[in-house]
Amino acid sequence: MRMSSQGVTVVALLADPDAPTEIAQRMAQTLPARLADRSGQGRRFDVEVVSEPFSSGTEDQPTLMRRIMDRGSAENWDIVVALTDLPLHSHGRKLAVDLSYEHGLALLSLPTLGGLRLQTRARRAVEEAVLGLAGPRATAAEGPPQSQPLLGPFAGRLAPIHPGPVGVEETADLRYVVSGPRGYLRVLVGMVRANRPWRLVPGLSKALAAALATGAIATMNSTTWSLAEALSAPRLVTAMIGSIGLMIGWLIVDGQLWHRTTKGSPEARQKARLYNASTVLTVGIGVLVCYGGLVVINLAWALFILNDRVFASTTGTPLHATDYLTLSWLVASVATVGGALGSGLESDEAIRAAAYSKREQERRRMLQDDHGDQPSN
Repeated sequence: MRMSSQGVTVVALLADPDAPTEIAQRMAQTLPARLADRSGQGRRFDVEVVSEPFSSGTEDQPTLMRRIMDRGSAENWDIVVALTDLPLHSHGRKLAVDLSYEHGLALLSLPTLGGLRLQTRARRAVEEAVLGLAGPRATAAEGPPQSQPLLGPFAGRLAPIHPGPVGVEETADLRYVVSGPRGYLRVLVGMVRANRPWRLVPGLSKALAAALATGAIATMNSTTWSLAEALSAPRLVTAMIGSIGLMIGWLIVDGQLWHRTTKGSPEARQKARLYNASTVLTVGIGVLVCYGGLVVINLAWALFILNDRVFASTTGTPLHATDYLTLSWLVASVATVGGALGSGLESDEAIRAAAYSKREQERRRMLQDDHGDQPSN
């Protein structure tokens, strides 16, 4: 890469497909003006968004940096900032950002930014990285400029951040990592945000069809009316928790979403725990959204179908407004169990597509292929 002429700095946002590309495209609309305002001295910036799976097939940070460097050397770019929604690890720590002042490169792992205000945090992080890299280039011997603080976009009460170790043979010459329980929490939330758990609802069409059918039938069943009248609030809560837990467990087991590692290193086990925690939270949020939707749909159906006199003659009590809510609550639990059974009609690929981002789906396919290639004993 070389510095462009005529005072224009060309910045490439190299983004993985899906969420990173969307984030890059949105920030690119205002990034040139913001960079020009912050840099001063009449400097201009031209921002390009390049969407391609640069992280395909690997989570190894040095490999990713070499890919970014090779990609940038083939283009007329001054600075390359790569965005991925994969959680990256380095020397047992969770990588926030890698920078190479010598080559004008930055690699940003979006999950370290957490799940709230992601667009704003990503824009600030990219701004700081670009402004730091746009300064005087340092050689490998000189090291990174010390006047460019990059802690601002990353540091906070929920994510302690500090410089991390960089290997002698690595392309990066400055690295920031997150660590500790609060850092773990922020990365976990960022991973769940990248998976977009709300997509689980439309992604499991067969399971939802089974749940809706089960709910419609249960609402018209007189036995369900009697149960709704007889069950206390604690039992209804227990039924809700049990049905949601069953749905979560069934999806994880049936879709083979649980991550198992064949490596015995502490870092491998740490990764497995992180991936599994994000899976449980992603699926759990999606199932909770489904459950809430079932309550609303069943309530509307109960208001339409229930008859006061028939209900009173069956249960021995008049139909009150609270009965509609209690019945809808119970039916939602019953319907969720039906949805869990209906999810068995979904293919494993459909469940993974509903539960994970594209990068995470690819990572899991790669792991399955690796395990499938291993000879059996």
